[in-house]
Amino acid sequence: MYYDNALTPSFFFSTFAHSKMLNPFNPSPLQKLEDDFLVEKGIELYIKRDDLIHPEIQGNKWRKLKYNLFEARLNGIHTLLTFGGPYSNHIYATAAAAKLFHFRAIGIIRGEEPTVLSPTLKFAESKGMELYYMDRESYRQKDDPTNLESLRVQIGDFYLIPEGGTNPLAVEGAAEIIEEIDIPFDYICTAVGTGGTLAGLVAGLKGEKQAIGFSSLKGEDTLTAKVFELSEFVTGFHYNNFSINFDYHFGGYAKVKPELIAFIKDFKLKYNIQLEPVYTGKMFYGLFDMIKNDRFTRGSRIVALHTGGLQGLSGFMDYFPGLELS
Repeated sequence: MYYDNALTPSFFFSTFAHSKMLNPFNPSPLQKLEDDFLVEKGIELYIKRDDLIHPEIQGNKWRKLKYNLFEARLNGIHTLLTFGGPYSNHIYATAAAAKLFHFRAIGIIRGEEPTVLSPTLKFAESKGMELYYMDRESYRQKDDPTNLESLRVQIGDFYLIPEGGTNPLAVEGAAEIIEEIDIPFDYICTAVGTGGTLAGLVAGLKGEKQAIGFSSLKGEDTLTAKVFELSEFVTGFHYNNFSINFDYHFGGYAKVKPELIAFIKDFKLKYNIQLEPVYTGKMFYGLFDMIKNDRFTRGSRIVALHTGGLQGLSGFMDYFPGLELS
């Protein structure tokens, strides 16, 4: 069951300055997984259910958007502009957040305008997001200042949220996850895309415990460097109590194999928790494989972050016809 939005948008922004931790949604619950396999391995595993934060702005997307929304409002900017692909969790969440908190939203979508909109883009349009399409060659240059200035001339002033939502304010939002965990633990794990959520966990840990990221795509050197850069920018310290595992990306972004789909189905059957194949499925597959191969000391307590992204299930099945994941 999702947590209710208890605060109005106006109350959220008017009181935000008085409480950095203010969250219009209740902190997500921590759920212990009960399993004979985990008992046999001597591991306690808890899931931080950020997928239950909100039905439309769930998981790490809310964490990343929170302080960016406040910054835009603080600066009197009423339009949010961001980038993403046709199945992007970030586009979906930004559209929903903009509607809820009364912003105009612009989505710059990678690729040519499709004849049939993906479920993600249909949802974004239903929330009032204005969609513009950019060919892939131009999209590679989307962050170029000349390109951004051209967009300002075309659209007007806007608050820029980068593709995937990762920037220093997003890292600050993700860091608050640590403050919500009220039990001792040894490791915290998360799926990794752009690196913002992992950087936030590293920032929140402040050099204590260990964070493990499970990459959903390739690119070891650049991703690790980005986590260092982001966490150091936010905290002023160079923390190295994290690692990124690149063994479970299954070929790269949105690539799957039958064993991953089987794992996701089995996970739902055993624990009644839905995963998706792009991020959370790969993270939990990798985590369970590490536990199976005794990569954690007996007696370890692990917290795994469920980063949401479940809207992508419909798009994923649209992209890979014939797959049934739930």
